[in-house]
Amino acid sequence: MKYFFYLVLTLLSCNSAFAKTVYVIDSMKFTLRSGESNSHKIVKMLPSGSKLTLLDNNKTTKYSKVKTAAGVVGYLPSRFTQEKPISSWYLKKANEKLGLLQSENEQINLSLAELQKNNSSSTSSNTNLTKERDQLSTELNDLRQTASNAIQLKRQRNELQERVVNVERELQQLKREKQALEDSTSQDWFLYGGILSFLGIFFGLLIPKISWQRKSHGNWDTF
Repeated sequence: MKYFFYLVLTLLSCNSAFAKTVYVIDSMKFTLRSGESNSHKIVKMLPSGSKLTLLDNNKTTKYSKVKTAAGVVGYLPSRFTQEKPISSWYLKKANEKLGLLQSENEQINLSLAELQKNNSSSTSSNTNLTKERDQLSTELNDLRQTASNAIQLKRQRNELQERVVNVERELQQLKREKQALEDSTSQDWFLYGGILSFLGIFFGLLIPKISWQRKSHGNWDTF
């Protein structure tokens, strides 16, 4: 009895050692035939999960007339079709989406690491930008002051130009008056010269005549 008990325990231990969980694979293939029976010609082998277009459903023969995505038309037992995709299709889509999300997550992690790496440099850059902003503000104030001075200088320049124009006008007027005065003086000197010339001629003619008359009177007195 004792040995029998040990034998049972040994068998149970062996069964436990070889026992493991397994799953039925979902990779079956179904025949697409030219007619509504198993005796008709096979036109194509359909993997599980294939997407088909339902053309007709014969409830008597329990066959469905379908068309594949490639345009092949045939018959398939209706029990092998369903309105929703099989679980493996959903699993495939989920895995694809999971892979996409993992790729995006890796990209986000890389971007985050890059941002963290640049955080310190961004801080120093921010400090430098603040200093540069203050410097630019100072330069802007200087430019405004310079612009204000430039406006004032421009106003003064315009006033000086206006004064120069007025002085130039006065100078031209003085030149014209001087020229007129010189012309008048020339005319006066010409007139005075003419008068003096006339007087010279007159006295030149008169003096000899007076001298002759005196001589004549002297001679008459002698007789």
